[in-house]
Amino acid sequence: MEHYFTNPENLKSEIRCIKFSLDAYDFMFKSDNGVFSKNRIDYASLFLVKTFLATNKKEVNSILDIGCGYGFIGITLSKILNKHVDMIDINKRAVHLCKMNIEENNVDCKVSEGNIYEGVEKKYDLIITNPPIRAGKKVLMEFLEGGLARLNKDGELWFVISKDQGAKSVKKVLEKSSSCEIIEKSKGFWVISAKNLLTS
Repeated sequence: MEHYFTNPENLKSEIRCIKFSLDAYDFMFKSDNGVFSKNRIDYASLFLVKTFLATNKKEVNSILDIGCGYGFIGITLSKILNKHVDMIDINKRAVHLCKMNIEENNVDCKVSEGNIYEGVEKKYDLIITNPPIRAGKKVLMEFLEGGLARLNKDGELWFVISKDQGAKSVKKVLEKSSSCEIIEKSKGFWVISAKNLLTS
């Protein structure tokens, strides 16, 4: 079985369009086989975005969407917040779709292909992700701990994770080097915000 965090070269392309609206903003996302949540906006990603927009009170001037897929999180935040967003994903097809979706939605974003934080040299006010749980615990923690290491002073890592897929244990590990707060819970998903205690 191929996963959305791999690059299956022989997978047939079947482009489809997903229309979406949030806070009076309209979006159109092109999706395809071989990418995460190809037929609809993923509930956990939407929960993460809605929770961030509803509860964050800080000004964020530098944003990274890590494991961006076809671009839902980063593109939505870029349009609603009117901010530049950097985006990165390991999946070649997802990156190609993301480039199309950036143009389609007329947002200030830049996407690059890379393995987790490969090639990421700057630090950010906000790193946001719906991490690929099925890639395994090691990869998951590289997403999260790597994000904490790339935050500006007072920057925050926001992520969504299912209670059934280790939310409690992940939070416990992160609390060794960061302050973690559960911002919201819904349908078994937790949105968590974390600050690196070493940079804050």
